[in-house]
Amino acid sequence: MFLSDSDNELGPLSSEVDSESEYSDCSLDKDYIPSGNARGSNKEDITDESSSDDDLYVRPKKRRASKRRCSSVSTVSSPLKSTSNKWEQSPLRKRLRYASTPKKDSSSSGPKTRKTPSTPHKTTPKRKQQAESQQVEANKGETDDGDKWRSVEEEDIEPPQPRFRPGRCAGPQLNRTAHYTPLELFQLFFSATVIDTLVKNTNTYGKIKHQAQKEKWVPVTAADMYSFICLVLYMGLVPLKTLKEFWRGSELFRLPFPASVMPCRRFLAISRSLHMNDPAVEAANDQKKGTPGFDKLCKIKPLYEQILEACCTFFHPHQHISIDERMVASKARIGLKQYIRNKPTKWGFKLFVLADSVCGYTINFFVYGGRESEPTGKGAGYDAVMRLLDIPFLGKGYKLYVDNYYTSPTLFLDLLKRKIWACGTVRSNANGFPKTKRDNVPEKTPRGTIKWIRKGELLFVRWFDTREVTMCSSIHKAYNHDVAKRKVKNSDGQWTVNNVPIPGCIKDYNRYMGGVDLSDALIGYYNVLHKTQKWYKTLFYHFVDIATVNAFILHKEMCKLQSRPMLTQKRFREQLILSLAEIGSGPNRAPPHSYMLPPSPFKLTIISSCKVPPASPSPVLPVSPSKVGQCSSTDAPLTSCPPAPCVNSSPGSSAPLSADAPPAKASYSLGLGHLPAYFAAKMSNVASRNRATTGRRVCVVCKKKSPIYCSTCHKTLCLTSLRNCYSEWHRSNNICVAHHQLCSSQAEEEILNTSTHQL
Repeated sequence: MFLSDSDNELGPLSSEVDSESEYSDCSLDKDYIPSGNARGSNKEDITDESSSDDDLYVRPKKRRASKRRCSSVSTVSSPLKSTSNKWEQSPLRKRLRYASTPKKDSSSSGPKTRKTPSTPHKTTPKRKQQAESQQVEANKGETDDGDKWRSVEEEDIEPPQPRFRPGRCAGPQLNRTAHYTPLELFQLFFSATVIDTLVKNTNTYGKIKHQAQKEKWVPVTAADMYSFICLVLYMGLVPLKTLKEFWRGSELFRLPFPASVMPCRRFLAISRSLHMNDPAVEAANDQKKGTPGFDKLCKIKPLYEQILEACCTFFHPHQHISIDERMVASKARIGLKQYIRNKPTKWGFKLFVLADSVCGYTINFFVYGGRESEPTGKGAGYDAVMRLLDIPFLGKGYKLYVDNYYTSPTLFLDLLKRKIWACGTVRSNANGFPKTKRDNVPEKTPRGTIKWIRKGELLFVRWFDTREVTMCSSIHKAYNHDVAKRKVKNSDGQWTVNNVPIPGCIKDYNRYMGGVDLSDALIGYYNVLHKTQKWYKTLFYHFVDIATVNAFILHKEMCKLQSRPMLTQKRFREQLILSLAEIGSGPNRAPPHSYMLPPSPFKLTIISSCKVPPASPSPVLPVSPSKVGQCSSTDAPLTSCPPAPCVNSSPGSSAPLSADAPPAKASYSLGLGHLPAYFAAKMSNVASRNRATTGRRVCVVCKKKSPIYCSTCHKTLCLTSLRNCYSEWHRSNNICVAHHQLCSSQAEEEILNTSTHQL
């Protein structure tokens, strides 16, 4: 009865399980009979199964997840609820639950033999399949030849070399047969238009600034601006700590040149009011502060654009060019200031510069003003390179060299579309850099080891020197049998020179990457930058440096083309400073106002014809030939002549002397009146020890300071044991010519009379 009841209870159970097998993929064996509920059943029926009773007790505890998935089987019909507790807790019940566990890889059609896992945590087929797929993907990069680091023993394919086709003839865009002076080359950048812009804006700002001041603004002229730039260049050649020291007259600071070009007060007035843009335009731009229309570089805009246009116009780069950043030292409190840790000048304005790799000429540049309003999303280095190379007449076939700040596979591929090849160091975390799971480079790699990967048109090279260097290039081959010399210690501890293999891309990078560094070095030798409270003046001084260095490079290139000797940069700047001083406005072009005395009280009456009476018959001492014409000697001072007879001995009288005057005095008719005088003669409150130097001004002849002036001509002239500018200036201006002629004729007559008397 128990068996039949059990059969009746198991019948609906199996039927429902079979009905759910198409959803759960669970099935029971047809020959399965519960051993605990069958009387007279053989034990062989149980041993035919693949698991023992001990396994049945252990299995449900290790497969608890299956109990939840097949919970519908445990409560499939109501007859199971009427079974005893013994049936619910029996091993057969637990075996039934395990048998009804769904299997994802089993099919619903046909009976299948259930296999018990030998280990409690067996990997399911799905997990095994996922692990195999991950292993395949992991090994895919290692099996792929494109992402495997190769050695120098494997030959690389050399890419086709670019054909250089510039938009213009490379080199200076000038008349190649003409001889240009340093001033003419400098005026290519600071042209008349640039000077007029500076003069106009400086005068406008100067009037506004001096409205509330007692001192009126004196308008600046073009000559004043040339003199100002002349002194700015001179201060870079002869640097001092402060600007006023250039005009000091002490023994330590005795520089006569600045005072001969421009007074100190005038130079400082121009420096304080210097402006590159119209103040009205700057005021309108300040109102847009905080909006997208605000221009951070408004104060330098006109001069910035004019210098930039001149740099691109008068020189065309050769095939090798380079891009790098440049720092202009400044600690001004403005958002344009940047900080670069690895630069010698860490604080200042950052400029991105495109320069010729051979001569260092600055072709194009721009001042970094922060993040652009519309970035491309490919990085600041990518945007900087594309902006610098945006020159319509540049041409094709150029080779560009950059550092790891700019290098990216995206940039190099986009440059290839524009027919520009590139090479540079690259960071290992850059987008597009080859990623490999396995690195076949040992920890202690010998110096000179080269590993490379070629991905399409790009070559990635790893070179092990004192440290690892990683390069990316679209120009070079992996290895061209080039070597570099390195000093190493041998086993005896002595230094020897060994030849180390080096990739061609690194060799060319070291050769052509220094274009911007060469330009920075030329600027740094005679930098005109000095302290200022205005940030835009710092950039003005840098623009003067760029113009001067570019003019010097044009001079060198023209000398190479014409096969003539070239000047050094120092000599070039010296000639430029002297030329600017000549076309500038100096103190000698205006009458002196300070320390100038009133006209001399002596009134000179010039006699049109002065008759010399005949010589007296009395015997005259012979005159040696060496003393003939002594009065006309350039070394004899004018004051050595005795008083003239045609002027009264008393000051202020103009009546001529009588005819009975001695003939020796009558021969010097034009000497009196042009007498030297000291500036300190009519000055009060001057110490006696300072009267010889007080009131010194610039000599009109030698440009050196002198405390003496001509009382009649009112010209500052030197009269010392080393310089007799007083006599030289009067002779060059035809003053006292008749006097010297009379001296010469008297000497000849005395010689003739002496010869006659001796005969």
